[in-house]
Amino acid sequence: MARAAAGSRSTGCGHHCTHCLEKLCTHGIPIFASLAYGQLEKIASRTRHRTYEKGERVLEEGSHPDFVAILNGGTVKASRFTADGREQILYVFSEGDFFGEQNLLFDRPSVYTVTALEPVQLCLLHKADFQELLADNPDIGLKIIGELGWRMSHLENSVRNMGVRSLESRIGAVLLELAGKYGTKQEDGTLVRMPLSREGLANYIGIARETVSRKLGMLEDEGMIRSVGTRHILIRDMKALEELAG
Repeated sequence: MARAAAGSRSTGCGHHCTHCLEKLCTHGIPIFASLAYGQLEKIASRTRHRTYEKGERVLEEGSHPDFVAILNGGTVKASRFTADGREQILYVFSEGDFFGEQNLLFDRPSVYTVTALEPVQLCLLHKADFQELLADNPDIGLKIIGELGWRMSHLENSVRNMGVRSLESRIGAVLLELAGKYGTKQEDGTLVRMPLSREGLANYIGIARETVSRKLGMLEDEGMIRSVGTRHILIRDMKALEELAG
């Protein structure tokens, strides 16, 4: 298992872990939705909890963790550095998401670094326990295959869009993606809690920070969006943004 960051805290999860059974497994994690209460108890009894502060690394690229991590609260980014030293953000994971599933199937080093964007709580399930769970519940394996398929498609689209889509279209597509995960309906539009800073957003899209700020300003001038403080964006015209994203 990869070593925990210096500031992280680890606790065991007992047989009667109400937090896991009621909040995480039955309500927050799609891959556990089909399990019976008794099965969830078995998972909870084998789960380890860790908390990380903002900026702490959950795992390092090149390490060999032997667990799948399920986010029970907070947001993390999965990133790697390009050959010229620039950070490229691959995914942003939030509550209910999971990562590290490849660690359970292959003995390969991690292909990305995972860093906490805010205080996070993780539930870790190790390889032997998870493989037993898959053997008893093949429907979970099918859900994981579906999630992996989505991630592969997401990566392919990201690579393709870097060379084909306009900058405005790429920014619009990312805003729609974040709205789907972090947006809440308001009377005047959809308010999106931005898990990434402007710099992080630039690294996610693959363009310069100054370009992101300029293009967001243009979208605001056109009435599609409105900045709300430093970490929220109100999408005022969803249809126009969808047309822009193509």
